[in-house]
Amino acid sequence: MRGAGTSLKAASRWALCLAVWLANPVVYAAVTCTVSATGPAFGNYNPLNAAPTLSNGSITASCTLTGNVNTTVNLVSSYSKGSSPTYTPRTMTSGANRLNYNLYYDAALTQIRGDGTGGTQTGGATFALTTGNRTQSTTSTIYGQLFALQDVAAGAYADTIVVTVMY
Repeated sequence: MRGAGTSLKAASRWALCLAVWLANPVVYAAVTCTVSATGPAFGNYNPLNAAPTLSNGSITASCTLTGNVNTTVNLVSSYSKGSSPTYTPRTMTSGANRLNYNLYYDAALTQIRGDGTGGTQTGGATFALTTGNRTQSTTSTIYGQLFALQDVAAGAYADTIVVTVMY
């Protein structure tokens, strides 16, 4: 009989644990974020034009709450140097030829998009995601400037910038 009593106690404990687990469902804050960007398209460059060439692009970040607990998401974005060894200036290349440009946060062209080093800045956004408002997004303008009076060879110039968003 002793074995049966022990088994009943174990079964009672198991039932109690199961009842506590069912009464307190698992809660978690899980978030998924995506980023998309379109860079500035400067078009044809005229090396004799005394005015810089300006063009805008955009970057959009969107986060969605996939869990069941309200949470705040802090995004921090950083930008690579591309093919350039420095942020000032960045360079587009066509073979061995280089064309100087840069990317900015502001229309006044004073805040260089970068990683927070060498006079550059990172970007950011904060989302308060709730079970009633699961998805939020933000779009930012990328201001681009292709510097004037650069004596460069004709060609198709390009650069690739990697944007990293941490959250």
